Amino acid sequence: MVVMIKIKTPDLTFIDSMKSHVDALSAGAKQAIKPDRMTIQYPRERRDLPDNFRGFILFDIDKCISCFRCTFVCPANAIQMKSQKNGRYYPCIDYAKCIFCHFCVDSCPEGALKQSKIHDVAFKDMDEMFIPTEELVEPPEIYREDQYVVKYELGEDLILNKRKEVDNLVVEVEPPFRVPMISTCLRPERCIACTICAMTCPVDAIAADVVDGERILKMNSETCTGCGLCVSQCPTKILGLIKKAIVTPDT
Repeated sequence: MVVMIKIKTPDLTFIDSMKSHVDALSAGAKQAIKPDRMTIQYPRERRDLPDNFRGFILFDIDKCISCFRCTFVCPANAIQMKSQKNGRYYPCIDYAKCIFCHFCVDSCPEGALKQSKIHDVAFKDMDEMFIPTEELVEPPEIYREDQYVVKYELGEDLILNKRKEVDNLVVEVEPPFRVPMISTCLRPERCIACTICAMTCPVDAIAADVVDGERILKMNSETCTGCGLCVSQCPTKILGLIKKAIVTPDT
């Protein structure tokens, strides 16, 4: 059985009622003079975002080596490699599928994909959410009403201070250091010399040669970028990635 209890409005005296009104008016006046609110007047104000914010992905076509690694690591299958006029393959992103994990940015060996703070891109329909390569090169055009971003800082007196500054939507972040890797044949006796690895290598680090009537594949460790494309395409699964020996003047 559910019991409903009616809550009565507290009986306030005239003095208590006036005191409540005065407290409300004083709080409003204080906020008008020195506001400490956390909200912003969007879109005329914009919240400051950290440099590692995962927003719209930009693309540097000059750094791309067409290694396909971004397509391999994407958990949502949001990246497709499309052939361009120069014969190379470059990424296109379907933002209807993208979950903004930025695995593609983190895995790009040359830093061709980079993050930005752009997060308020609007699309009219689902077809517009597929971004071709040429539109990834430049940041999208956004109609912005704000001229600055708002940043709140906690002062020594434990009061939030509001600071305005110019926004930098595109963040230049160096790609993280990774141990150099190269492709190698782990079991050469099982090689069938199909040359698929040579055909898929984006930097021509694998070449086919004929010795005594037999086709032999040679790998150039200096040219190899360790993208792993040949490893994924090998039908006999005999290719693998190993750490590249770093030669210094002291060694």
